[in-house]
Amino acid sequence: MNVILVPGLWLTASSWDAVIPALLEAGHRPEALSMPGIGIPAAGSAHIGIADWIDEVVRVIDRDDEPVVLVGHSGGANVVWGAADARPDRVARVVFVDAVPPLDGARIWEFPIVDGVVPFPGWDSFDDEEVADLDAQTRHRVEGETTWIPARIPTDPISLSDDRRHGIPITLITCLMTSADTRKLIDDGAPWIAELAAAADLEIVDLPGGHWPQFAQPDALAQALVAAIRTEPVRAR
Repeated sequence: MNVILVPGLWLTASSWDAVIPALLEAGHRPEALSMPGIGIPAAGSAHIGIADWIDEVVRVIDRDDEPVVLVGHSGGANVVWGAADARPDRVARVVFVDAVPPLDGARIWEFPIVDGVVPFPGWDSFDDEEVADLDAQTRHRVEGETTWIPARIPTDPISLSDDRRHGIPITLITCLMTSADTRKLIDDGAPWIAELAAAADLEIVDLPGGHWPQFAQPDALAQALVAAIRTEPVRAR
């Protein structure tokens, strides 16, 4: 199965390095992406918005006729869900890593803009539970690998238009919130989780820990991805 791995904000394709070997061993064809405009000064990246990131994933989907699995971590959820909406007949499954599919018009978050770009805001800007399982050495290493992103990316609204996306199987790998709590939110009709509630095929996998399992527990995340990725053909929608 072709597997497209989309990182969260400030991260590059290398953020998936520790999980790719398990996907290869399982017989999949993983491709980790670095998104357009990252690490480029504002003069060359100010025009890039979330639609451009989605278009990049769609471009990779369209390279051949094989079905794909999309994997998105954190803010990458908006990117993979936008691509799934654009190509619902080509996506066999979407896997969200500690994230949920966004609503139409949703934004990722607002972060400080410095010199026309959005730099990594530092570990202290995140809640303790998000970073508790990252030791000092890992934090230092990962922060050294981060890069700034185009200013528009975090606050650009996503546009969704094809309800066939709700027929795509979804796997939610949840770290900060339990599967039981997630199911309760769905049952209670929490508005921000409505795209999950609309999914015809949803599985939720608990992977307790912080928000960056690809760094804190890469082996466990890799096995969760292998278990989540199915090889069944894309069904007619």
